[in-house]
Amino acid sequence: MELAGTEAGHIPRCYVMDMSKDFIPMSVFSDTPQGKISVEGKILNKFDMRPHNQTLELYGKLCRERTNKYMVKSRQIQVIDNDSGAHMRPMPGMISFSTSGPSEKKKSPAKATDTKRTRRDRGEMEEIVFKLFERQPNWSLRNLIQETDQPEQFLKDILKDLCVYNNKGTNQGTYELKPEYRKSGD
Repeated sequence: MELAGTEAGHIPRCYVMDMSKDFIPMSVFSDTPQGKISVEGKILNKFDMRPHNQTLELYGKLCRERTNKYMVKSRQIQVIDNDSGAHMRPMPGMISFSTSGPSEKKKSPAKATDTKRTRRDRGEMEEIVFKLFERQPNWSLRNLIQETDQPEQFLKDILKDLCVYNNKGTNQGTYELKPEYRKSGD
């Protein structure tokens, strides 16, 4: 088979047609004006086209050009003058989530767990926890994680040693300091 028309790039014009009958029988279907499906005919032969041996080099060149075209990266690098990075990552409290429905409320906590947090020294963390409990007597785990910016499991380990978890009552679901760590003025 030979394509008619003018040369367009490196597209080969001569092809070899291979006919085969050994495939699953197929039919051609169409929609009728009444909205029903009708059988138009059966497909008896399968034809495969491949570039002729004389034009195989042209076809190889076409494939290489196509591959090289899609390998070119379209991304651009831009140098930013203000390199403090404050505009790149939102700080705690800067993001406000819309409250249009319950599905969005469920999505917002998942975003907070994406960020990696680095552990501070345990002694330093204990001091920070004591200072937080001076400000307010009861804290939820979520609020403590937000205030300290520490990994959840690390913070839980510290709270297990220093605090009591309230299962019942008005402060349910919060932590408060153990009696031996509270100031005598309380």
